Order: sequence, then structure tokens, then C-alpha cells
Amino acid sequence: MRSVDKTKIRDFFDGWALSWDEGMVKDDQIMNAILDNAGIKEGQDVLDVACGTGVMIDYYLQRDVRSVTGVDFSERMCEIAAGKFSDGRVRILCEDIENYTDEDGYDAIVVYNSFPHFPDPEKLIEHLSFLLRKGGILTVAHGMSRDRVNSHHSNVSYEIKRDLPQADRLEEIFSRHLKVTSVVSDARMYQVCGKKI
Repeated sequence: MRSVDKTKIRDFFDGWALSWDEGMVKDDQIMNAILDNAGIKEGQDVLDVACGTGVMIDYYLQRDVRSVTGVDFSERMCEIAAGKFSDGRVRILCEDIENYTDEDGYDAIVVYNSFPHFPDPEKLIEHLSFLLRKGGILTVAHGMSRDRVNSHHSNVSYEIKRDLPQADRLEEIFSRHLKVTSVVSDARMYQVCGKKI
């Protein structure tokens, strides 16, 4: 299997940015279940990893979080996300999350609908665990089943994605860095959460 190519990933998402929201299907019940499992609540500082056009940001704001930092390395995705929100609690950064640091840390970190596009899952989870505050929760989630995610990506080059792993495999990676608090893999959604102890 060829390794994931970050430059090709960036180009892919830059190319899709303008039409990204048109094809987006959001199920409020699933989105809120994901955020419940992730422990998203009032007063938190949230890091939205690979935020894209900002699909999740309204859901965080509805829960009255203190701040949302969206990080994505697609410049065009970031431009669209930044144009959607005038709320002072939201900031969008065009950066590679694997090089991103923040000394203050976050109460919650969410990787939504993007995990297959990261070249090294273990490296990502380890890095994000360092960005969590004590007691904070990291979640990797998809608003569809694992099989649907992998089927959705079936025509996408292996240079820009990997298959989404079985939930128990991701749980194993999480457990090396965090205390696993939730694992869901069913016909509706896929999610693994872990708390920094």
C-alpha cells in the first residue's frame, strides 16, 4: 500500500472546497450523540481538527462553548469556514494539525469525518493527547458506519486516504495514550473517545 501524500490531500480538499457543503448530509440526532459522547458542554475550549468548511462549529456554539479553534491545512476550506462565522468565540487556522501546538490546551478535541486522511493514526492520537488538558476528551467520529465510510472512499486514491480501522483497533491505539470512555461502531455512526487522566 502506498503512503498517504499530504500535498495530494491538500490539493484534493482545496479542489472540493467550493462544493463541499452542497453534498453535506447532517443528521442532528447523530451529531448531538457524537458531541454527548465527546462531553462537549458549556464553557469549554474546543479544538476542531480538520474542520473543513466548519460543519461542526454551529453544534459547538449551540452548546455555549467558550471557544472553538478550527484547524485545517486546506486554505480554501479555511477561507470558507472563516467566512461563515462572525462569532468572536471562533477562530480558524490554516495549519497542519500534526505541527500545531497550543500551550493552553483544550477541554475537548474532535476529529470528525476526516480520520482516514491522516497518514499515521498513532502519531496523530499521540500528538492530540498532548494538546488535551487534564480531564479533557479526544474523539474520533464519523456520522456514518465504518463500512459506509470505507465504501464512500472506495474511488479515492490510496495516496490521500486509508481505510477507517475497526473500532477496536482504534480503541487499542487510544488506550496507549488515554483512558477510553466510549466506543461506538454501528449502522448509524462510528466513534472512539478517550479522556486524559
